[in-house]
Amino acid sequence: MDVVELHNRTVANFAELVSAVDSDQWSAPTPCSDWDVRALVNHVVGEERWVVPLMEGKTIAAVGDALSGDLLGDDPAGAASAAARKATVSAGLAVGKVHLSYGDEEPDEYLRQLAADHLIHGWDLAVAIGVPTRMEPELVDEVRTWFAEREELYRSAGIIGEHLDGFTDPADALLAASGRDPRWTPS
Repeated sequence: MDVVELHNRTVANFAELVSAVDSDQWSAPTPCSDWDVRALVNHVVGEERWVVPLMEGKTIAAVGDALSGDLLGDDPAGAASAAARKATVSAGLAVGKVHLSYGDEEPDEYLRQLAADHLIHGWDLAVAIGVPTRMEPELVDEVRTWFAEREELYRSAGIIGEHLDGFTDPADALLAASGRDPRWTPS
């Protein structure tokens, strides 16, 4: 699958999940124990808001703290929808390196990182609010293949939790590789 299609589909799926959050669910727990639903969505919206400046070649220093803090305001679903529209990438986008916190990266790698984050956090959000997940097999396969070569790097950097063994379903295995228990429930 083309990386732009992968990215855009995971962004769209996440935005659709955000639109399903009821007004009383923003403080609900998520599988990310440090984040409730609002904090999780704010994190992903932050990533989406970074896409345009980073894909235009801007540095983190040049953007500064303009994309820090609460990015959701009084209309979290609206903010998430707007961020998703802006984060959608054009197939013909010409960009050199993307300047990330750890150094310069190829645009394709950056988009795969974002796709993985959207897919996994989309699952986090879906199970937190009790709606069907959007773990489409085609997206799962793409992310699993990419992530397999990076899992230990992410774990050693403290970005993901310990790998959970015993899951054979592809989506469950991806979640377990990212340190999530596919059996997680809000209670």
